[in-house]
Amino acid sequence: MSLCIAAGGTIIALAATSFSLSWTHSVEKTEWVEKWTVVEHTLRLEEASVQGAGAGISLPDNARLHDGFWTYSPDLPPLRQLSLAASGATASPWTLCTNTSCLQLGEHLGETINIWAAERCSQS
Repeated sequence: MSLCIAAGGTIIALAATSFSLSWTHSVEKTEWVEKWTVVEHTLRLEEASVQGAGAGISLPDNARLHDGFWTYSPDLPPLRQLSLAASGATASPWTLCTNTSCLQLGEHLGETINIWAAERCSQS
């Protein structure tokens, strides 16, 4: 199973069973980090961490403060595909990291990024 990323007309295949996705909130300028796992042909959000609360940030009851981050386990079904759109309003692009490398995604306004799991990344 590969982690597939389509961005800027390019498809990238990564051998990964988990990854993190981080970015800076456009209004609060705080860091967000999500930890994802690849489960068969889906992506499951296992944990989310937010560096503070504020505009547009609703923390669930199970959120716990640890090292300056509110961390919780979202109760969401797995996704077949995760789509990200670069608004140009955030201070930085998304950073996707696996155990071996990190990629910057969505560096250009209007860029759409799609992430999915597949045997071959030509399949979406």
